[in-house]
Amino acid sequence: MNNILRLLGYGRRYWPHLLGSMFLMAIAGAAQGLITLLIKPIFNKVLTTVPSGGPTPLLPQPFLGHQLFLEQLVPLQRSTWFLVATAIVGSFIVKGLCDYLGNYLISYAGFSSVTDLRNAVFQKVVRQGAQFFEARSTGQLMSSIMNDVDKVQVATSQIMADFLRQVFSAIFLLFVLFTNDWLLALISLTVLPGIMLPTTRIGKRIRRISRGTQDRQAELNQILQETLSGHMVVKAFGAEGYEIQRFRDAARRLLKTNVRYVLQQALSSPLIDMMAAVVIVILLTYARTQVKAEAMTAGDFATFVIALLMLLEPVKRLVGINNIFQQALGASHKVFEYLDHREEIAEKTGAPSLHGFEHEIAFENVSFHYPAAPSGFRMESLNLTVKAGEVVALVGPSGGGKTTLANLLPRFYDVTAGSVKIDGQDVRDVNLSSLRSLIGIVAQDTFLFNDTVANNIAYGQTGISRETIRRAAETALAHEFIERLPGGYDAVVGDRGARLSGGQRQRLAIARALLKNAPILILDEATSHLDTESEMLVQKALANLMEHRTVIVIAHRLSTIRRAGKIVVLSKGRIREEGAHEDLVNQGGIYQRLHELQFEDAGSVVDL
Repeated sequence: MNNILRLLGYGRRYWPHLLGSMFLMAIAGAAQGLITLLIKPIFNKVLTTVPSGGPTPLLPQPFLGHQLFLEQLVPLQRSTWFLVATAIVGSFIVKGLCDYLGNYLISYAGFSSVTDLRNAVFQKVVRQGAQFFEARSTGQLMSSIMNDVDKVQVATSQIMADFLRQVFSAIFLLFVLFTNDWLLALISLTVLPGIMLPTTRIGKRIRRISRGTQDRQAELNQILQETLSGHMVVKAFGAEGYEIQRFRDAARRLLKTNVRYVLQQALSSPLIDMMAAVVIVILLTYARTQVKAEAMTAGDFATFVIALLMLLEPVKRLVGINNIFQQALGASHKVFEYLDHREEIAEKTGAPSLHGFEHEIAFENVSFHYPAAPSGFRMESLNLTVKAGEVVALVGPSGGGKTTLANLLPRFYDVTAGSVKIDGQDVRDVNLSSLRSLIGIVAQDTFLFNDTVANNIAYGQTGISRETIRRAAETALAHEFIERLPGGYDAVVGDRGARLSGGQRQRLAIARALLKNAPILILDEATSHLDTESEMLVQKALANLMEHRTVIVIAHRLSTIRRAGKIVVLSKGRIREEGAHEDLVNQGGIYQRLHELQFEDAGSVVDL
């Protein structure tokens, strides 16, 4: 019930459309009821002649033959026929128009409210911290935001329109039944509990099956996303057959779940039809005695039976709608789970903004462990100060905590103890967007969007002129290769920049950081995957980027950090050594060992 109320809550903004739709659907339902009421005068006054002093025949005489029909039609009251015919045509026109307009209004409200829901889910997900994404695959998140919300969309747009249509039709058809013969109507409706109880149980099973269907779709989406993103790895290991089989197995599991849904959903219709057959036999038996006793005319009986048969369709549709709505509720479970997920990296209410960086970055007694692995990597009581304008290099064995330490500064993670401060302000106490606006990052694995070169350089900023983008590209030594691309700055780089080389992607990332013009810069293994020529170009571009900035450099290649003012050696989450290159290289510690391993054949250190 809570999920139902939450779903309906998203339609609150569109209440005028909902009310308008309900009003129009009510008129359409009344028109349908009027159509059934017109059956009585057709049978009693139009299609039959009533002999004086004689009873009304049960069946209309026109069906006895064409000639007899013509003989009877001549003396009909033309005015009655005209009124009935006009009423029939008018009822259908009104019903059609109201149904069309009502369907539009409810569909607009449904689509709009679900668009709001999808936007809310995306907004919530995109604001989550790194821990959230580490615990969930990209395919699963994509499946929930798209497939799960689509199920809700069907229920709140097309199905909601059908729901209103069938409800009002059922109400007015019931009115016709009870005004025609209330006792007969009660007898006819005694079978409803026999229909509703099993269909309610079916609906609950459908909700459970629906959740399983969404999980299978998420699994299929995950395999698809991983295989397409890692297609080079798949081909390199000759694993096409393995991935095809994995996809087929997941598709087979989805098929089984879908078949279970169809088996459950299809039970409702034959169940209702069987009950309806029983009711019709009882009615025919009852009507036979009533007509013989002259207590009911052919028109009365025809009106009642046709109204009851027309009522059968709304009942069947409403049961089907309930099943689809149960499916939507099952799909909404994961959606609301994401909406209710607490943001690990939350901004305090009224947090002040940072308006620049002037003095220092301080890591004070910092302790940290990854929430998903409390017994894994740990950082304990770490202290480090980075002065404004200083270049600090973080080096050490893999897994020592270099990237983790750098990630604490822009609050990709929060410390478990201690604090990280910029100019004396704890990063957890300041406005998050203002904090991250002060920090530029050039990472080891450059991520480019499947967009133009210009849009990738100006990512996250609006109103940037082409001349400003070009100057940033020139400083990053990227302008020349951009000009050679088909389309230049308007060339699309492909998925993750697949149409560019590694060095080209890195220089675009540097141009992006230059355009951001943040006073603090984090370089995370920015040249580790490049060949010698590309590395030289990227290092020159990095030298331009590092001017007049405070820089934290993470590197395995010690050749890239000799000019750092301070080198910090991290191992197992602790600072083991700290100082300049000349001080550490002959100290006999971790840095000297790393230096000797990397340069034992080179004999010298290459400058940045």
